[in-house]
Amino acid sequence: MASPFDLTGRTAVVTGANTGIGQAVAIALAQAGANIVAAGRTPPVETAAAVAETGAGFHAIDADFGSIEPIARVMAETIDAFGRLDILVNNAGIIRRAAALDFTEDDWDAVMDVNLKTAFFLAQAAARRMINAGNGGKIINIASMLSFQGGLRVASYTSSKSGLAGLTKALANEWAPLGVNVNAIAPGYFDTNNTTALRADETRSRDILARIPAGRWGQPSDLGGAAVFLASAASDYVHGTILAVDGGWLAR
Repeated sequence: MASPFDLTGRTAVVTGANTGIGQAVAIALAQAGANIVAAGRTPPVETAAAVAETGAGFHAIDADFGSIEPIARVMAETIDAFGRLDILVNNAGIIRRAAALDFTEDDWDAVMDVNLKTAFFLAQAAARRMINAGNGGKIINIASMLSFQGGLRVASYTSSKSGLAGLTKALANEWAPLGVNVNAIAPGYFDTNNTTALRADETRSRDILARIPAGRWGQPSDLGGAAVFLASAASDYVHGTILAVDGGWLAR
């Protein structure tokens, strides 16, 4: 009997897969059997090597998701490379830190464009292909603890990630009857580029760790199981869920 977590023959587009969370998710999906299309601004050299070790197919696309311009090209190249699209992981994201009283319009727009606007139009383009192909599919948005909380000095990031959580539910309502599952993973405090400033601040890092029941920062690989679950047949009856992978942060 086939494993419900088996992704053999499936194709996954993962944005921002060159490092950190996106890289870990891409590798986990490849280990489960999926071919990987990595789309982002930085060449995913390490990711390509790790995926190659699994035996899965790999294709990289140079794409700046600061606008929706690359979306049609990402869809077309994915089909050209592997003939199908089954999974989209909306991971690409940026953050700008400043006091709310000093926050600029440019920093607001840059974050909202990448984290929310482009994520929606990528999901729309992917869902159209999934539905038209008649195979359905899985869309996984990468949310945040700030989809639930306010944070400090990150007004646009919090707004974008709260919006992404709401968008996940809204799209699930529309697309569940059409065979497309839309869910999100909300990572807790992870050891990634986005948290470099927090981890370097002794007081903030100590306060964060004191609240995490697991007692440590998350490692990107901690997200692999959640991603495979939401990308696979094991989650066929899961729609509109924001799955926290946070070491127990929200429980405390």
